[in-house]
Amino acid sequence: MSVRLSRLLTAALCLALLTAGVSLAQTKLLRYPDIHGDQVIFTYAGDLWLASTSGGLARRLTAHPGQELFAKFSPDGEWIAFTGQYDGDEQVYVIPTTGGEPRQLTFYPARGPFAPRWGYDNQV
Repeated sequence: MSVRLSRLLTAALCLALLTAGVSLAQTKLLRYPDIHGDQVIFTYAGDLWLASTSGGLARRLTAHPGQELFAKFSPDGEWIAFTGQYDGDEQVYVIPTTGGEPRQLTFYPARGPFAPRWGYDNQV
């Protein structure tokens, strides 16, 4: 085998491994899932996403510059409660499962007279 062919095969193998690694790395940050019936809500890249438990495309429910975490379905499955980190504060919000504008439920300061506990305040 010639040196040129050997280098070409090595480059092709490296490219294939790199491409496979990138395609596998795209879904590593799915966090805090909750399931209700045939739907699953989860956090990806700081936003809430809703998908079917049988697979398929996920639908993005939030797109705020802050983070949305710890989402939970209501018992009837109509609402999703979550902890929103907006404006440097964590509060509890709800959003319909169909999407829309989040509604704030708590209005407590995230930092009170107590020492920080190194966790999230107002966590759902």
